[in-house]
Amino acid sequence: MQLSRRQIIAYVAVAAIVVAVGVRYLVLPRDAGPAGAQAVVLAPVASPAALPSGAPGGAAASPAPDLIVYVCGAVRSPGVVRLPDGARVTDALEVAGGPTAQAELAAVNLAAPVTDGQQIVVPERGAVAAAPVSGGAPSSSTAGSAMGTAPAALININTASAEELDALDGVGPSTAQKIIDYRTANGGFKTIEEIKEVPGIGDAKFAAMQGSITV
Repeated sequence: MQLSRRQIIAYVAVAAIVVAVGVRYLVLPRDAGPAGAQAVVLAPVASPAALPSGAPGGAAASPAPDLIVYVCGAVRSPGVVRLPDGARVTDALEVAGGPTAQAELAAVNLAAPVTDGQQIVVPERGAVAAAPVSGGAPSSSTAGSAMGTAPAALININTASAEELDALDGVGPSTAQKIIDYRTANGGFKTIEEIKEVPGIGDAKFAAMQGSITV
């Protein structure tokens, strides 16, 4: 059977179409999605903010402020010390180097809580401060004599108020304030002779008051 030229051309065209379709499905990847399909993107999960223990959903509590107190008297390192909130008097004494061998700890409430700005006075044996941990103005101390006679009233220059210091021989209001300023700046007097370091107190004034003062 003889094919005409027109039939041959038609057969060739059909064969070309079949080959093209076969290449489309055999050569190109079949797992490609349909045209125009959009990929699904998963957003990362945001990590929750850290919360303080025992307070879900709340803001973190700010730390409590430190306490600043002044420790003086019969301690090894008198001066201003810094303590954490909730500290006790015993903690203040420890930071101040601990009590000396002459400290009268029975006159101090070691378990009392400390307040900011407080003055803690540790008296020596034989001297009793009126309010050793209250921070207020203590009264004059007393000391017994070696012969067992009635104790003489002495002024503790580490704890006395301005009015009590003003009562000393040769001391007026101005000098009394200088004594308080000196002991605050230097952590108290170590000996009664050290009071001569205060401006305005020389040998003559010290001689007049030395029988009335103690530390």
